[in-house]
Amino acid sequence: MTTDDIQIQNLFDGMLAAWTRGDAPGYGACFTEDSDYVSYDGTRAEGRQPMVDAHHKLFRGVLAGSALVGEIESIRYVGNEVAVVHATGSVLMPWRSSLPKRRLSRQTLVAVHGDNGWRIAALHNGRVRPITVPQPDSFPSKASRTMSRIARAVGIGRATASG
Repeated sequence: MTTDDIQIQNLFDGMLAAWTRGDAPGYGACFTEDSDYVSYDGTRAEGRQPMVDAHHKLFRGVLAGSALVGEIESIRYVGNEVAVVHATGSVLMPWRSSLPKRRLSRQTLVAVHGDNGWRIAALHNGRVRPITVPQPDSFPSKASRTMSRIARAVGIGRATASG
């Protein structure tokens, strides 16, 4: 592990710990002032303060007493001061002793190094819900192609690139 890897790991661990303490300002301190935060439901907070305000309500409401658990899967440096971090995470509610599989999320974080060390400039959180992609010769695929042909024939739906 490099020094930067260790600092990013410490940043991630600090983020988990602040959540678990219910400390919205401490959680927010892990992020840049102009950070972007996309929650698992697709909502987006632009800037640190709106994200802190939302977490303050969550930590005193539906997520009171919860813990954030997770681990870094990978760190990839895309410059001397920018890293893309992939991690798993989940909210462990106080009445649970283990995580339900449906609560697992994966985060993509963009970490940047500045005067105050590493901070998170962007976080995108999505539930892990793998799906099976239908084969091209499957019934769902054939039905989709048929519906597309019908839509084009009657002049509805999205226009194709050729027409």
